Amino acid sequence: MRTSLKIATILTWINLIIWGLISFLGILASFMASNAAPLIISFLMGAIVLHSYAALQLHKSIRNPAVPLSNQTPVGIRFIGFVALFFGVLYIGDGIAVLQNAKEFMKMLQPYMGPQPKNFNPTAFVRGMGGFFLLAGASIVINVILNIRLLRWYFLMKGVV
Repeated sequence: MRTSLKIATILTWINLIIWGLISFLGILASFMASNAAPLIISFLMGAIVLHSYAALQLHKSIRNPAVPLSNQTPVGIRFIGFVALFFGVLYIGDGIAVLQNAKEFMKMLQPYMGPQPKNFNPTAFVRGMGGFFLLAGASIVINVILNIRLLRWYFLMKGVV
């Protein structure tokens, strides 16, 4: 379980930082555009951040058994974890779709991109975007699964089953 705890801690911090930044930028974008759509999406993406925070509390309780786990933390890891898992699977699907159809996706984005520098390769940009979606989704999914397993292990060690 030590290896799972280390991997989960690394993925939790990565998800907390990246998705916290993305959610924060989405909230700022919604204020700048005076549009509610980015705000709603940012709050939904906040589920990943909330799950990561609850997972850090679990990790703290696992490392130091004297620190009790809050009553709401297991619910956050399970319920919010399934919402985050949904987004992770969604991002994996998006990443696969973008990587399989990079040229068609680039044609769809062309009107929105504006003028481009000479050495800009749009297909490589779209493939990089698809790779990011794939890695981000895998990071979320693996993190949620590991943290749910760690929660189950924590309850087994505490004898709360």
